[in-house]
Amino acid sequence: MANIALRNATGLEPTMACPEEHGELEQLAELLKSATADLNSPCRLKLVAPDGQSVELPESVFHLIQRVVPHLRRGQAVVTIPLHTELTTQEAADLLNVSRPFLIGLLDRQEIPYVKTGTHRRIRFDDLIAYMRIRDTSRRQALDRLTRLSQEYGLDAYED
Repeated sequence: MANIALRNATGLEPTMACPEEHGELEQLAELLKSATADLNSPCRLKLVAPDGQSVELPESVFHLIQRVVPHLRRGQAVVTIPLHTELTTQEAADLLNVSRPFLIGLLDRQEIPYVKTGTHRRIRFDDLIAYMRIRDTSRRQALDRLTRLSQEYGLDAYED
């Protein structure tokens, strides 16, 4: 569902590898792995066109490829979104995997910044990502506290 929302927000279609590309993705993953094995030497990969013309990939493009290839290998669809993209409340709710009314509550409590375009609220993608990081950190800390308390009181869930 989030892929559909993102496609509408950015005009970009999700990219997914077809089964015939699996072998090439495996080779690319190995190439990327070997290219980053030597941390002392900078990695400079080249893109070669069918006519033989080549260009070195900028480091930013190299890092983007490093992040995308593992997902494509696992059969996952990938979408690239500029951080400044503004999302509708429904698109943001879909990304958070919450209902739109729940998201509206977060906006009303000013937990996520937004701007108004006429009568519509828009959430910047980078603000949504920042909220998700804070939320995830808070959840991890709460789980760590619960785990510690459970251990202190001898409430191990895996006892016989």
